[in-house]
Amino acid sequence: MTTTPVARRVTKALGLTAVAATVLAVVLLSPLVLEGISGSRGVDWNRLSQVGAAYGFTSAIVSALALAGVALSLIVQNRQARAEQIQAIRSYYLELVRLELDDQALFQPVWGATDIVDPDDQKRHVYADLMMNYAWMGFEIGTISESLLRDMVAGMFSGRAGREYWSRAHPSWTARSSASRVGRRFVSVVGEEHARAVAIGPPPRAPRPSGRPPAPAPRVPRRWQAPAGALIGLGSGLALGSLLRRRR
Repeated sequence: MTTTPVARRVTKALGLTAVAATVLAVVLLSPLVLEGISGSRGVDWNRLSQVGAAYGFTSAIVSALALAGVALSLIVQNRQARAEQIQAIRSYYLELVRLELDDQALFQPVWGATDIVDPDDQKRHVYADLMMNYAWMGFEIGTISESLLRDMVAGMFSGRAGREYWSRAHPSWTARSSASRVGRRFVSVVGEEHARAVAIGPPPRAPRPSGRPPAPAPRVPRRWQAPAGALIGLGSGLALGSLLRRRR
């Protein structure tokens, strides 16, 4: 089973905290352990204080490491909680988009006027927006690398619908992703792949599906079919005339 980068960071932080706590406990208990090893019965606190002063610098370093581990663990937990909140908001957004796709003529005017006239093009625009949000979410949390992101959007921009979507949605993506370094990098990568696809040339136009079965091709009569039909008709007429004369 694969683990996410957030889970790996949490595990690493907890491991460092446990190691720091163990080392700190060993340092604090080492005077008593040394006393037991030496075999002395009474506790000479002056001597122990001198030993403790010798361990003071090491104890301060270990304490600082333990505090840093706790702080790192809290930071990772905060990021994980924020990622879960973002995931919940985007799940709600996906539900709204599904409602729009189910009855686009009813819900699409809520978003305002659009220059996309064809209903099929409107659905392609919404679907492309879902794909771009999926790529953004994976890139943000680390499950989609930059090379995979480039491969995804390169395939998307190889067609007309993907290019038209980014041409329309690029300003909004720039506005909402400019607040974070990851967001700016995402927009930069997608913009580079879009420019590269446009530089290659216009995409091939796919035939529009009509929803009707193709009409059968007209049958071309062969050259020998007309004379053969005439001979068959003549023979049938002669046979029918001979049969009628015999009956008379």
